[in-house]
Amino acid sequence: MQLEILAQDFSICKLEDMGQVDFTKGITFAAKTADEISLVCETAYAPQNTIAHEPGWRGLKVSGVLDFSLVGILAGITNTLANGGISIFAVSTYDTDYILVKAVDFDKAMSLLADGGYVVA
Repeated sequence: MQLEILAQDFSICKLEDMGQVDFTKGITFAAKTADEISLVCETAYAPQNTIAHEPGWRGLKVSGVLDFSLVGILAGITNTLANGGISIFAVSTYDTDYILVKAVDFDKAMSLLADGGYVVA
């Protein structure tokens, strides 16, 4: 399995509303539930109206389009990192999965993934 390193720095935010989110800039993931509004975005484009804001994340993208019938892709990656003591924040899209790791743990995460048989480009 091949993973792509994303060049951007990311922030994970909790918002009151999405009025200041500019979906035209950078990579952005948003979720709204009955309890909260969460945003993952490039740190450079994080809105000012956050309730909570945690910068300092780096990202990986699972290369290619993942068919919905595939099983265990994200579990394999997260288990590899969890066994090495690395916490993650995962986001899935229609086509693929993204894994965010704290920047301070990124080099260790890359080493663990390579040792686990993942090709990181």
